[in-house]
Amino acid sequence: MSKIVAALRHPLLGSALWVMGLAIPFVLDPTWVFIASLFAVYAIVALSQDLVLGRAGMFDMGHAVYFGIGAYVTAILNTQFGWPVFATWPLAVLAAALVGAVLAAPIVRLRGDYLLVATIGFNAIFVLALNNNVGHITGGADGIFGIGVPSLFGWQIASASAQFWLDWLAFAVALVLIRNLDRSHLGRTFYYIKHDQLAATTMGIDTHLYRVLAFALGAALAGFGGTLFATLMAAVSPGAFVFTESVTLFAIVLVGGQGSIPGVLLGTTLMFVVPQAFRSFAQYRYFVFGIAMVLVMVLRPQGIWPRARQLREKA
Repeated sequence: MSKIVAALRHPLLGSALWVMGLAIPFVLDPTWVFIASLFAVYAIVALSQDLVLGRAGMFDMGHAVYFGIGAYVTAILNTQFGWPVFATWPLAVLAAALVGAVLAAPIVRLRGDYLLVATIGFNAIFVLALNNNVGHITGGADGIFGIGVPSLFGWQIASASAQFWLDWLAFAVALVLIRNLDRSHLGRTFYYIKHDQLAATTMGIDTHLYRVLAFALGAALAGFGGTLFATLMAAVSPGAFVFTESVTLFAIVLVGGQGSIPGVLLGTTLMFVVPQAFRSFAQYRYFVFGIAMVLVMVLRPQGIWPRARQLREKA
């Protein structure tokens, strides 16, 4: 299996897949163009989950919180304060990052199950606040509708194709950022902390600070995905950020392969795109998710497409 995965990493395959992806608006109907745009959005959020779980090794089961913060900040600023959509993006990303850092600071010292339970609690509180229309700005259970169309130099990004290009451009930027992070001192520090926190501490690394930073960076990227989601859907509601969404993001990383960009993209395809092709079986979605996670954990605990470093370690 490892040899097959290694062969699939050939640069030509990656280039071919990108060409196929960029050809989507020209060969598929608007419904599938929309699904491809959603794939780009969810892939960005899955990459942000992987930054926390796969790279820093922290069990975050409430990642939909930061996804929702990005979406709601964009929705509120645009519909209630008249901000242009693009102008809301920096503040949405910053808000998600700050919340991520503030929530992480007291809990990242927790280990395993305790950290996981704490993040589940954050997700429940966030959805409850949205449903109760805290501050009378979230729209309650109905959410917020009528989010404006983004425009750039007078060009309105309104068509399905234009939204596709916007989302896939953002997707490409996210991929570059994650790849650069992996090759940086910061990315290597996350890797060391994940695999041996005691040794990292002995080397003088402030593991608490770096773990909080990982949460903040992951939250920022998830918030960016949230702004794209709000822009694409033109509406947001609490149901898009419930605990099951966090479970789906967690499953994407575990099934695809922790710390692996191709693995996360494969997981996003299996957990998001494939169910779209079998909508008549949508009610069995989480049942299939559960079976897939159990099989992967038993047969291939490192994920279907693990990180290259893990492949070399097992060779």
